[in-house]
Amino acid sequence: MLAVRSDTGEVLHGRMRKGSANTQRGTKRFVQELIPRCRRAGATGKITIRFDSGYQSEATLKELERLGVSYTMAVHANAKGIKSLIEAIDSDSWIPIDYTDNGEAQVAQTTYKGRRLIIRRTRLIGPQAELFPNWRHFGFVTDLKGCAVEIDQFHRNRARVELSIKDLKEGAGLEHIPSGKFDANSAWLSHAILAHNLMRQVSYLGEITPSESMVIARSFRRNFIALAGRLVNRSGKITLRTPARWPWAKSFMRALITLRALEPVPI
Repeated sequence: MLAVRSDTGEVLHGRMRKGSANTQRGTKRFVQELIPRCRRAGATGKITIRFDSGYQSEATLKELERLGVSYTMAVHANAKGIKSLIEAIDSDSWIPIDYTDNGEAQVAQTTYKGRRLIIRRTRLIGPQAELFPNWRHFGFVTDLKGCAVEIDQFHRNRARVELSIKDLKEGAGLEHIPSGKFDANSAWLSHAILAHNLMRQVSYLGEITPSESMVIARSFRRNFIALAGRLVNRSGKITLRTPARWPWAKSFMRALITLRALEPVPI
């Protein structure tokens, strides 16, 4: 299980589960560990978490409400109770939203177990409509206020987490879990998260990547870490020799100077 900061892609919390675990197992405890960790790190404002449907749990929702944490949590739209609620939505309640040229999408809302339930439905149009002529439904419960269309867009932006997952696999060693021992794999996960976060922190604090952009681990590693250079001792001074025509030399030096000027964080 992973919790990722949406703007920087840093992993805020990670937890290993046994392979046979149900998708909902441990989600409440995960939230109980995550929120205090964010507060200890200095988060003082409102926290909102976007969950996929694997976290759908009444106990987890109640814990979020107890902690005062806002949420959007995906639900299984084909579940019997939710499906009947969708079918009961009046046809005039659906609001069209932007979608691809070959399809259409609409948003509506209702109530599920006393909570706001927002539903998005999509389908193909044109020549491909014969393949999938019926509406496909996606839903989530939320305690957020405001326009359903805007909240739906906000919830869908949780897909940014996929870039962090991709970078963890391709850039930090999680393409496979190497051991048959659970504790060893947990340690492996922790080290992968440390490497992942350090790469992002160096990039942002060194002003290599604009704050509004996400770091791409493969590019960062190729340009600034996997460097063909060597350390030499010249008159008692250690010097790093790098290629003469290295295209990222100025960015590297600027980042190095910026990082060295940072004030140490008190521990």
